[in-house]
Amino acid sequence: MAKKLYVGNLSFKSTEDDIRKVFSAYGEVLSVALITDRETGRLRGFGFVEMDDEGALAAIQGVNGTEVGGRTLKVNEAQEKPRSGGGGGGYGGGGGGRRW
Repeated sequence: MAKKLYVGNLSFKSTEDDIRKVFSAYGEVLSVALITDRETGRLRGFGFVEMDDEGALAAIQGVNGTEVGGRTLKVNEAQEKPRSGGGGGGYGGGGGGRRW
């Protein structure tokens, strides 16, 4: 099985290769995904690393709280984002007054 790790407080200059090197010291890195802003394309300061179970646990203990690229990283097991049940949620867009 593989675990997905959340990696926060990344330097905005981080690359996938940089992060892969840091985490590969603890086990096989299956994937690295750095999150970027949709509009500017710049890094948002966090990402995800997928590793085998054993390596992931070692990486959490070994990397969390360490400084990489001038920033102290926060590493923990990623939590699944809750899925909403559908589109709703608002009251729609007002439609002006009624015409009789």
